[in-house]
Amino acid sequence: MEKAKVYFTDFRTQLDVSLTVKLQKLIRKAGIGKIDMDGKFVAIKMHFGELGNLAYLRPNYARAVADVVKEQNGKPFLTDCNTLYPGSRKHALEHLDCANINGFNTVTTGCQIIIADGLRGTDDIAVPVPNGEYCEEAYIGRAIMDADVFISLNHFKGHEMTGFGGAIKNIGMGCGSRAGKMHQHNSGTPVVSEKLCRSCKRCAKECGSDAIYYKENGKAHIDEKLCKGCGRCIGACAFDAISNKNWNANELLCCKMAEYSAAVCAGRPNFHITLVQDISPNCDCHGENDAPILPDVGMFASFDPVALDQACVDACMKTAPLPNSQLSDNLNQEGWEHHHDHFKDSNPNIRWKETLEHAEKIGHGTREYELIVM
Repeated sequence: MEKAKVYFTDFRTQLDVSLTVKLQKLIRKAGIGKIDMDGKFVAIKMHFGELGNLAYLRPNYARAVADVVKEQNGKPFLTDCNTLYPGSRKHALEHLDCANINGFNTVTTGCQIIIADGLRGTDDIAVPVPNGEYCEEAYIGRAIMDADVFISLNHFKGHEMTGFGGAIKNIGMGCGSRAGKMHQHNSGTPVVSEKLCRSCKRCAKECGSDAIYYKENGKAHIDEKLCKGCGRCIGACAFDAISNKNWNANELLCCKMAEYSAAVCAGRPNFHITLVQDISPNCDCHGENDAPILPDVGMFASFDPVALDQACVDACMKTAPLPNSQLSDNLNQEGWEHHHDHFKDSNPNIRWKETLEHAEKIGHGTREYELIVM
């Protein structure tokens, strides 16, 4: 497979050029105009942010992309699927309220917002996974698959299970219905080491399924029947007291996520945009965002989501950690095992390389790319 083209520009602007205009110039340069959108439904998949989180992409960027789609006579809509865990986006009504509170509505974005898997997260469609090794089919929000053209608009940040969240995370996990998210997360359930547990109760606060309770000795315990396997408790524990008894569960999650992403994109025009800014250590699904672990890098665009994620990772690895962040705090700990990997040094239990390796293996894209700086 030949190298993919990934286009890049930084966040510097001249006095008379806004960042949204610069983003539009980038995606035009990257070739979005080659897609036939005339009269076509165009899904723009993004994350609207959990209530309390302020690291998500501003709606201004969504409008910039939607306006380019409309210039090409396309019919854009912003979309996401409901969450697996209880929060402010667990069904369509709350999800739309959350989006509106966080600034996403028809006035600010210039297009409609559709929750792709319906009111209760059950409106999905089984989509064949091309070359799938772990999933024969993926359960994807119906509105996403009803679209003629698919665009992902991604916030690149850290993640407590997959290392980072970029295009493949936004597409693969984000487009899965509630059943699809369960399908990806069901590789194993965590267990608690009572010897290491400090009874701080942070894990229970992060649990999205009320699966964690405390025994008479004050130690945490996870009810396997209630646990959805999302792994948020693993990232929440500061004392390494929680781990997955299925040692390769994170690896399997990464591979399944890549297969779901491939299923969403297969057989129709797709284009991908990633903004590497406000690089929080954890997902935008959190109801808070810690200080960024790395400085803002810039904006990337490509027809290849695998190359796009690889380019964003490479750019992040070249930057220095920010002080007073989770990453720098870890690196400054006495006796810290330095992984020389910003994402693993921020969240030591993560796996991320498997996502890109498996995506390339099944033909979803290539990790080899040519970076074209604008």
